[in-house]
Amino acid sequence: MITQKTKSLENIEERMDSLDQNSLRYQALECAKNFKTSWIALGRALYSTWKDKLYKEWGYATFDAYTAREIGIKKQTSMKLLRSYYFLEKEEPGYLKDDYRDSAQASRLPNYESVNILRMARNKKIDSADYFRLKREILEKGKDAREARKDLTGLIRQREELQPEEAWQKKKISTVRRFLGTLKALKQEIEDSKMLPSPIIKEAASLIKKLEAEIS
Repeated sequence: MITQKTKSLENIEERMDSLDQNSLRYQALECAKNFKTSWIALGRALYSTWKDKLYKEWGYATFDAYTAREIGIKKQTSMKLLRSYYFLEKEEPGYLKDDYRDSAQASRLPNYESVNILRMARNKKIDSADYFRLKREILEKGKDAREARKDLTGLIRQREELQPEEAWQKKKISTVRRFLGTLKALKQEIEDSKMLPSPIIKEAASLIKKLEAEIS
C-alpha cells in the first residue's frame, strides 16, 4: 500500500531533480525531505540528555519537564523518540550512519513511530522470520506506522492461534495478577479497619501466598 506520505516524498525528490541545487526552492524542498530523518538527531540528543541527566543542569527537575517546557513535545512523543533511537543504536547501529541515510531514498526512510513498532515487535519475541520480514518492510521500505502496527497485531494473533497453550498461560497469569492486586488491597483495607476477625485475615494471607506461587 502506498501512503500519502510516501507519494509526497517521491514528488519532492522528483521536483528536486529538476532544480538548481543552489536555489532557495531546492533548499526548501531539501529541508522538507530531511524532515523525516531529523527525528534521529533529536532522539540522539534526548537520549544523551536523559542518560546523563543534563536537564538538571539546565534547571529542570525531571526529564519530562524538560521535554515539555523546552522542547515542546508531549511525554508520549519524547519517550517514543528516545526508545526508538536507543533501539536503533542497540539493534541496528548501521542505520544511524549518515552515509546510509544520505544514500537511501527519502520515501523509504521510516519515522520514529514505525521504528517504535519494530522495537515492540522485538520485545514480543515473534517468530524470527516474521520479525526480519517486518524489519525489512520498515527499515528498507519505509512502511507506515499504521500498516506496521496492523502487521504486528496480525503476527501476534497468528502466533497465539498456533500456540494456544502459551496464549492461555499468559492470560491466566494476567488474570491472576489482577486478582492478586485487588485481594491485597482489600486485605489491607480490612486489616486497617478491623472489619473481619483475625482468622479470616490469615486465610486471605494464605490465599495470597498460594496465588503468588502460581505466577512465580
